[in-house]
Amino acid sequence: MNSQGDGGRDQRPYFFLSYAHIPRAGNRGSGDPNIWVAQLYNDLCEAIFQLTDAPSGHPVGFMDRSMHQGQKWAERLSAELANCRVFVPLYSPRYFASQACGKEWHLFSQRPVYQRRQSGERHTGIVPVLWVAMNHYPLPRVAGELQFSHESFGGDYAAEGLYALMKIASYRAQYQNAVYRLAERIVHVAKQTVIPLGQQADFESQPSAFEPPLPTDRVRISVYSLRRRELPAGRGPDCYGARRLDWQPYQPHSARPLAEDAAEVARRMGFEPTVAEFEEDADRLLAEEPTGPSVLLVDRWALTDRQRSGKVRQLDRKNLPWVSVLEPWNPEDPECRRDEELLNGLSEEVLRLSRGTHRPTLRHQSAGTPGTLEEFRGELERAVMQATNGFEQRGEARPGGSGPRKPSLRQGLRGAEPPPGPPTDGYGSDDDGGLGRAARGGGES
Repeated sequence: MNSQGDGGRDQRPYFFLSYAHIPRAGNRGSGDPNIWVAQLYNDLCEAIFQLTDAPSGHPVGFMDRSMHQGQKWAERLSAELANCRVFVPLYSPRYFASQACGKEWHLFSQRPVYQRRQSGERHTGIVPVLWVAMNHYPLPRVAGELQFSHESFGGDYAAEGLYALMKIASYRAQYQNAVYRLAERIVHVAKQTVIPLGQQADFESQPSAFEPPLPTDRVRISVYSLRRRELPAGRGPDCYGARRLDWQPYQPHSARPLAEDAAEVARRMGFEPTVAEFEEDADRLLAEEPTGPSVLLVDRWALTDRQRSGKVRQLDRKNLPWVSVLEPWNPEDPECRRDEELLNGLSEEVLRLSRGTHRPTLRHQSAGTPGTLEEFRGELERAVMQATNGFEQRGEARPGGSGPRKPSLRQGLRGAEPPPGPPTDGYGSDDDGGLGRAARGGGES
């Protein structure tokens, strides 16, 4: 198979841009935080068009812009990872905490991406890029094994990463140089390291190429709701199913259960989510011995069951900092509007502390923003981070010993020293303070 792209002999995308999706922070009306990655992707595509004879309309790269889970989404990712010529991961602490990014790396690596030349030198189809400086973040083993020289990208790039070069106006020239050199590297590797097509696989079932997550990389999503057969008088069945986990208050805007939507939001934030009914988690939560942060999603209609809501009340009174409580609420639901005063009263009674200003909630206020599905996703991001911060502040020691407290924001990813003879990207190693050494934490601070 020829990878030069001339004569229509190889029309595969040159690169797959792998990055950690950034959640919106703070204001609900804030812009897309992933816009800078999209700008980098567009600049790379333009440069690669300039450096090759790729025909007009040819997809020279792929970037996952979707924030939604689903079969078609997973199939598209799997197809692109089986087809692309070069894998370009954007290194950041959030990247190596992301299960989705770890799966992308693993799936691409199932192809023969590490190749040995007759000279004995090993080459790879992975071209890593510093999105932010990684000097103080040890890399996981699969990344630490790569050696690469990005000396031509410039000293400011190695010290700051591409994100800083984009954001700081005085670095504009350095950014343009780094993008051009990166495009050159991608084209070179695509031509020199010809990787056969891979087989499509089920993306969701893939393991992460990175180390298992630490406790604060996990988040438990508990759902307190109703089955269809448990509904009180006056509540229709449209938002419910045979399981309590089937609850979806934002019908018809989403067909999948709210818990699945919540898990996808957490996954895109770099967490490994698990989902369960509240009754399965209640005793663990009330024991005050958490194994990680938790978010409780409360259906106010389920509070009409006084017997069941007792444990929810107990949890509220404990006011545990590693448990965030959300009350998804759809003001477009006519039954919710009709009984809003009654349901608000139940919530104020059961969730007296959780509904305080220090906790996120989605109760509808006539003067506020409606409780839409998009608002739920934004509130869930804040709830997950609040629970994570509460869990970390307990002074959790590192697993396997009584070492120092784990840094916040899931820093300090534990890597391994690279074995002898690591693969390169075709440009050799860099023993003079370049990216390869600095990114493994061995450079100057």
